[in-house]
Order: sequence, then structure tokens, then C-alpha cells
Amino acid sequence: MAIDLAKTAKSKGIKYFLISFTDLFGVMRSKLVPAAAIADMAKDGAGFAGFAAWLDMTPANSDMFAIPDPNSLIQLPWRPEVGWLAANLWMDGKEVEHAPRNTLKRICDIALKKGYRLKTGVEPEYFLISEDGEALSDPRDTQEKPCYDQSALMRRYDVISEICDCMIELGWGPYQNDHEDANGQFEMNWDYNDAVVTADQHAFFKYMVKAIAEKHGLRATFMPKPFAHLTGNGCHVHVSIWDKAGKKNLFQDAKGELGVSKLGYQFMGGLMHHAVGMTAITNPTVNSYKRINGAVTTSGATWAPNTVTYGGNNRTNMIRIPDAGRFEFRLADGASNPYLLQAALFAAGLDGIANKRDPGTRVDLNMYEEGHKVKGAKKLPLNLLDALRELEKDRTLRDTMGDEVIDAFLKLKHKEWLKFTANLTPWERENALDC
Repeated sequence: MAIDLAKTAKSKGIKYFLISFTDLFGVMRSKLVPAAAIADMAKDGAGFAGFAAWLDMTPANSDMFAIPDPNSLIQLPWRPEVGWLAANLWMDGKEVEHAPRNTLKRICDIALKKGYRLKTGVEPEYFLISEDGEALSDPRDTQEKPCYDQSALMRRYDVISEICDCMIELGWGPYQNDHEDANGQFEMNWDYNDAVVTADQHAFFKYMVKAIAEKHGLRATFMPKPFAHLTGNGCHVHVSIWDKAGKKNLFQDAKGELGVSKLGYQFMGGLMHHAVGMTAITNPTVNSYKRINGAVTTSGATWAPNTVTYGGNNRTNMIRIPDAGRFEFRLADGASNPYLLQAALFAAGLDGIANKRDPGTRVDLNMYEEGHKVKGAKKLPLNLLDALRELEKDRTLRDTMGDEVIDAFLKLKHKEWLKFTANLTPWERENALDC
């Protein structure tokens, strides 16, 4: 039974609603709607000009309407008079096919028809930096290996605990917070859930972290590689498939290698088969490739893959199997779109199941130091342009995700690449001015 937003507003003291959608570049767009108007908005949606966001539209297009999903309602713990709602985009009486949330929902529906319920958990890393973005927020956070540093973690206790308290209040089931491998970098973990729920939470988490950091006079960034000498921001995804009722984990098999079923390995084979083309979606910015093809950092490791391999509980692979019944996809970064990330994962994985793709033999080497010993392993793209070209060639991702979303994404991202190449960097002038 759908939630009555007007009644909920009265019972929970909500004065305003943020009707929100995430565009192709992962930017959250919203309108602030007074509670008195929410009944009409719930029915007809809030109107937007799609061209004004990163969507493939023109100023001549019709109004686009964001129809809120009442079940996605999140009451802002730090501002409880405001309720946030994820919305599905419609235009001219039809769903906007290249809208990211619509795309993920469509793939989840395909999976459900096959008897599969997709479940994921995400681990988005972020930095707490100065308001001007030039420096880390904690000048004393300087250890060569700062990961899990208690003192640095507790110097940011006020921010971290407030975010965690919000997740507890929201019922997300947060279970650990830590200082990550880079100076100034943090990660917070919460329970896995159905893919659309996790994507909504991921989108809201990024907003929440930034909002609470601002309350404390700081700035939070999920940029893949904000500092050249430090480990970048990953967004690891833990993946499993359950039966339609969500009761049985279909990736779990006590007799399977490392406790993973044949179905799980086929899904993994799909990810490995499509990883090169999928990288444009999981690592969608120019800066992303400074992380996955970066030099060794101050701490001694980038913690990012650059080769398509899988292994057991070995973090140097693109895919890690830390436990029976699930695996961790370690390629994606902090710029990944919360909805397209999961849509691409499942498009690739479902193809793996359909075609019984074999991921090959697991790799138990240290891929950072011994990767050259693995014969025939595919390398990940070196830059965004290479990744976009690989995505263009991946017919299966296009067929499953939809022509509209792939075409729109490629069109806008190629424009972004051209903007990047039109700019001169200080490095170019320093190294070529006298040539």
C-alpha cells in the first residue's frame, strides 16, 4: 500500500518535501515543495526543464515531470521538517528511458521476471577537506599509513558520529566507520538491501555527508582522485542475487569454490566479460583514470585495480570474494552514478548468467606487484575516451540498459571529454613551452 504523503506530512511534522532525481552525471536535482502541495505533486509530479540538467534534451522539449516514489521517503534527521523523495522521470505521458533511476528499475524488473532479486551494499569513500577545496581539513592528519588511525578518526568525531547517528535514526543499519587509506579520507558502512533501495540510499548518503560537513564548516568530496599523492575515493559494491521472495541467497553454495554457487560465478563471468566497456559508467570522469591508473601513493598502494581479474579474499583484484555467497566489485569510484552503477553491474551479470560465462581461474597473486605474471588478463581503459569507445562497442550493455540511456550518456560524456581536451594544464606548459 502506497504511503499517503499528505497524511505522513501531518503526522511527522514535515513542512517541505525535496522531490529529487539524479541526472546522467550523478548530480542530484530537486524542487522544494510545501507540504500543502504534496498531494498534487504525488499524483502529477514536479515540473522540470530537462535541458537544464545533465540529460539528453533540448530547450524545445516538453516539461519533464518528477513523480515521487512515496516508499523512498527519508525525513532529514538534521532538519526533520524536510522530507526527501526519490522520483521517477516522465515526459509526454511516458517514462524518460534514459533517466538513471528508471533504467535501474527497468533492469530490476527484468531480473525479477527471471526469478532474481538483486541485492547490493555500497562502500562510498570520501575526503573531509577545507571549504575552498585546497587542503585536507585536518592539518595533523599526516601519517604515511593513516588507515584506521584512531586519533585522526576521533578528531573528526563530531562529523562522523552525526552522520552515523542519522543512519541509525533512518534504520539503515550502519555497523562501522573508519579512517581510510588516505589522509583525510573516511568510509562508513551500512546494511545491504534491494538494489533500488541501496541506490536511493547511496544518492542520499552523498547529499547527507556533504550537508553535515558544511554544518561543521568543512567540505566533503567523493571526487575519485582529489590529491595526486593520496589514495583515491573508491565505491566498492557487494553483490548477491536472491530468489524472488528475497529469502534465499542464490550465490551461496557450501560446495562451491569459496562458498559461491555456479550462478554466482556465471554472474562474475559477465562482469569480467563486460568490465572494459562498463568502466565508462563505473568510472565516469576524466579524473577517474588518475585513480585506476595512478602511481603508487604515499601509503604504498592505490587500492584500485587496473586489470580484469578476480580472487579470494585478496583486495588487489578487481573482484574479491571475501565471504561465501557474495563478492565485492572494487572498480567503481566516488563519481559513479548511484543508479547507473548498479544498472551496469546487473546488465553485465545477467548476461553472464544467460550465457553461462566462465570467469576463469582465480588469481591469488599480489596484482599490484605481480600482475605481469597473469597471462591474457584484460587491462582496463587508460582514460575516459578509451572507456567511452569500449562502451560504444558493447552491444549487450546497450541492449539491456537501453539505446536511449547509452546514447545519451555517450553523447554528453564525449562533450565533456572535448571540453577537457580544450583546456591547457600547467603540466603541459611546464613540459612543452620550450620544445
